[in-house]
Amino acid sequence: MKGEAMTIPATFIGHGSPMNTLETNRFTNMWSEFGQSIERPRAILAISAHWYINATAVTSQANPRIIHDFYGFPQELSQFEYPVAGSPELAKQVAGLVQPTWVGLDDDSWGIDHGTWSVLAHAFPRADVPVVQLAIDASKPLDYHLDLGSKLAPLMDDGVWIMASGNVVHNLRAIDWHNADGGFDWAQRFDDDARQLVLERPSELGDLLQSDDWRLAVPTPDHFLPLAYVAGIAAATGKKTDVLIDGCTMGSLSMTSYGVGASSAV
Repeated sequence: MKGEAMTIPATFIGHGSPMNTLETNRFTNMWSEFGQSIERPRAILAISAHWYINATAVTSQANPRIIHDFYGFPQELSQFEYPVAGSPELAKQVAGLVQPTWVGLDDDSWGIDHGTWSVLAHAFPRADVPVVQLAIDASKPLDYHLDLGSKLAPLMDDGVWIMASGNVVHNLRAIDWHNADGGFDWAQRFDDDARQLVLERPSELGDLLQSDDWRLAVPTPDHFLPLAYVAGIAAATGKKTDVLIDGCTMGSLSMTSYGVGASSAV
């Protein structure tokens, strides 16, 4: 990176429904405000719940394709485009930074999915910051993802926005469409337990595996594991972690979001 390095906060964003791409609400307003409040990053490393495979890889295309990885939504959403550039340079930097952990350079199988572009459509609506996406390795335990997050922490001081996107609580089968602004007791309880760990003892995020609410809150780990990357960064850097926004929606989704080193940015 040329010029003086800058530090960019790392974040976990509760991204919720793909429809947030097209909507304006208190969550999307926060994404927009965050994008306007930080220095313009040289690139974004996105960790999306929706690239969940049996490997660790990064997109290395100069021009990644935009993936519409959903169905049953309005045609307007299916046609939404976010024509962002990639960054082969950052992809190679990530692969080198986390050694001896192996990271594959993916130049054709994936791209930028809605877990990433639904947030960036508000944070950087002009699609003018290059984006690299990191796959979540489904074959690895939670501690692996915590450790990988800690290895990525130096990117914060090199002008890279690390943006993990998922949901602390994500149970689509239990959704209550009539409860737009609240959560079931078990969802709120799990969200509160997660908050305490992330803010006070991020290295112990794995304690949530023993929660009585784990099976309901995290029926599959794909949306939860992005949080482990931000917790790993918080544990490695000792930087203050703040809640950017909190709250559950539709009973069984948490939209709670966190920023590491973000208190001066939002």
